Amino acid sequence: QVQLVESGGGLVQAGGSLRLSCAASGRTFSNYAMGWFRQAPGADREFVGSINWSGTSTYYADSVKGRFTISRDNAKNTVYLQMNSLKPEDTAVYYCAASAIRTGTNKSPGYNYWGQGTQVTVSS
Repeated sequence: QVQLVESGGGLVQAGGSLRLSCAASGRTFSNYAMGWFRQAPGADREFVGSINWSGTSTYYADSVKGRFTISRDNAKNTVYLQMNSLKPEDTAVYYCAASAIRTGTNKSPGYNYWGQGTQVTVSS
């Protein structure tokens, strides 16, 4: 089992920045690729980005490319989502997830473990 706990969400004005963290415990963190997803009210959960097990490769949804950055610190069992130039349409609950597919994937069924989510609200 891998337990994931997100933090860092909150309310921010459009154009601002937030940094989300996801702390992992349980099985060896570096065995897993990590992903970030988000779900807005009334919408399906959507892929935001992923990072491979070593942190050497990342992949982003077109909607966040150039604004969001994923990184990880395997020594601290933590993955981060740096969000810049935030827009009201980025408002959602953000989830981190762990995948045994070590290269990462943009498909939610490919993720084995999920955090409880953290709310991000961007005001206009």
